[in-house]
Amino acid sequence: MTTLALRVAAFAVLLSTVCLPRLEAADSPPPTPRDPALAALAGRWIVDLRPSPDAPPYGKPMTLAIAADHTVDGTFYDSDIEAGRASGSNGRVCFAFRTTDGVGPYHTSGCLVGDRILGQTWAEHRTFLLNWSAVRE
Repeated sequence: MTTLALRVAAFAVLLSTVCLPRLEAADSPPPTPRDPALAALAGRWIVDLRPSPDAPPYGKPMTLAIAADHTVDGTFYDSDIEAGRASGSNGRVCFAFRTTDGVGPYHTSGCLVGDRILGQTWAEHRTFLLNWSAVRE
């Protein structure tokens, strides 16, 4: 092989080891968390947003995706989840995130309790805090 051919071959090897793994990673789904307890949060949930147990049912979907770095993505109440985090510490598996209605932020958090999530949503601009529960869809 000529020197030019060797350089081209070396460059091709370099590109395949540096660039191709990054391209493949971009096409693959985000890695799941290493902690199986956090992975249990992932999926589709129906959140019961009734203001009291005797109020008519009022369910809204929530979709959670938990990445290996413990970030939370998904949707809740027809809004994209922003700045979400999950944690499995002190014997509890919990998450927190923010959504918006276009007027102000909604801060939502919850913890896995058995096969349910017990949580709350606070909207300072609407002056309310709502406790809720969710079951897997």
